[in-house]
Amino acid sequence: MVNFSIEQVRAIMDKRHNIRNMSVIAQADDGKSTLMESMAAKAAITTTGADGQECCLEKSAVVPMYYEMSDADMPFLQDQETDGNAFLINLIDSPDNVDLAADVTASLRVTDGAIVLVDCISGVRIQTETVLRQAIAERVKPILFMTKMDRALLELQLDQEDLYQTFQRIIESTNVIIATYCDDEGPMGNVQVDPCQGTVGFGSSQQDWAFSLKQFAEIYAAKFKIEPVKLMKRLWGDQYYSAKERKWNKTGGDGYVRGFNLFVLDPIFKMVDAITNSKKDVVAQLIERLKIKIPIEDKDKVGKPLMKSVMRHWLPAGDALLQIITTTLG
Repeated sequence: MVNFSIEQVRAIMDKRHNIRNMSVIAQADDGKSTLMESMAAKAAITTTGADGQECCLEKSAVVPMYYEMSDADMPFLQDQETDGNAFLINLIDSPDNVDLAADVTASLRVTDGAIVLVDCISGVRIQTETVLRQAIAERVKPILFMTKMDRALLELQLDQEDLYQTFQRIIESTNVIIATYCDDEGPMGNVQVDPCQGTVGFGSSQQDWAFSLKQFAEIYAAKFKIEPVKLMKRLWGDQYYSAKERKWNKTGGDGYVRGFNLFVLDPIFKMVDAITNSKKDVVAQLIERLKIKIPIEDKDKVGKPLMKSVMRHWLPAGDALLQIITTTLG
């Protein structure tokens, strides 16, 4: 939790360009509450009660969160007008029940953006589409987060290309809905979601891990001597890389692998495979190579519990989502 004074809160409130009002919209069983708890656990403001005990505002309708961007993250703001690197993010809860449409609309009217939570196994469902339509009508900018990736890996056992195509179809479905109800020439402009623009996240809200292309672009930036902002464009779509020739192309071919599969999914697949097949030496090597710090008490865990610990400490959901919110909703 983050502790700071009322004066600091008041100071941030004067910096209107550093305030983000967010809501989360989802199908009732897609893990909305868990996702909100991940963000709140990372950055929710705490206060001290009359008895001196620390209190959290997690149970209220609005959860204020404090987040400081690192200097390395600032270029991702691109042309946004900001005042310093400290942000106040107000996470506004909205009803899951579509029968409470008026309440959903009321909560959306005070938000700048909405995280659209989609189960990557079931895809975009009716309730999500309905609330997304409401959000667009209220000029709320959408951010897509595809969850339950752990189930796609463990239960469906999709290969890398199949998982990429699954993600691509969900993004296309989401953008069809956005295009149907939002005019590019309107006041919001083009608000279609795009992994290369940092408006799409992937992960598991249940296991508390998430990432955008940003995290992996930063890992490989030094290798390719390309700025992370530019490298993100190589990690999605028809961008293929040959390790043998050390070249990129847009058509693939012998020895060429899709950038997203090679540089994003492959490390995740290797980690999951090593954990689920009890390859303890490989797990230890990967944890050391990726500089993942897990609690001592978790090191003897196996299977899903170990996977959850490793993934949430490697790719913490709170970090990824707060970065997406601050960098894309200015």
